[in-house]
Amino acid sequence: MNFFEGTRLSPRDQRSATIGLVVLGVLLVLGLPIGLSVLAGGKKAEVEALRTALSDVQGARAKVRDRKSREDAVASRYAKRAPALAGFLEQSARSQKLEVSDSVDRAEVPHGKRYSERNTVIHFKKAGMRPIVKFIEGLEQGGQAVTVSRLNVRKRSGEPDSYDVELGVSAFDRNEAPKAAAPDKKDGK
Repeated sequence: MNFFEGTRLSPRDQRSATIGLVVLGVLLVLGLPIGLSVLAGGKKAEVEALRTALSDVQGARAKVRDRKSREDAVASRYAKRAPALAGFLEQSARSQKLEVSDSVDRAEVPHGKRYSERNTVIHFKKAGMRPIVKFIEGLEQGGQAVTVSRLNVRKRSGEPDSYDVELGVSAFDRNEAPKAAAPDKKDGK
């Protein structure tokens, strides 16, 4: 049975049409899967790019969370203003049985737009090393934004475990940024 029986094609035209249909069939059988695989490969590259972008976003979320937790830690440390240094230091020294011979408050120094530093220098005479260390530990671990900025220890000659100490303590306060005022609404008459 010949496919071209009902047509008026010459045998030569029938052979040409048959060869054309065979070539078209081979192209369909081989070309369709190849084309689909190329198309799927392109989609696979797009999906891989989307996965990479999604993992980058997830990684950035973790970084943002870490940054936010650090900002919250700083904000909680500066949430309440550090106490007046002279009285605070004298009270802490008395708890360690140290006697403050004198204290000098320095002027407040601004650090940028948000922070200011208050500095006080105190002196201990004939103090033992253990109470001095306990005093400094208490300052550092007190939860306030207070730090030891200067420490000068001189040994007293002839007396064991007796030192003259000059200690500079700085308290840092966060000044809240002024909030932007809402624009005034004017009545349009």
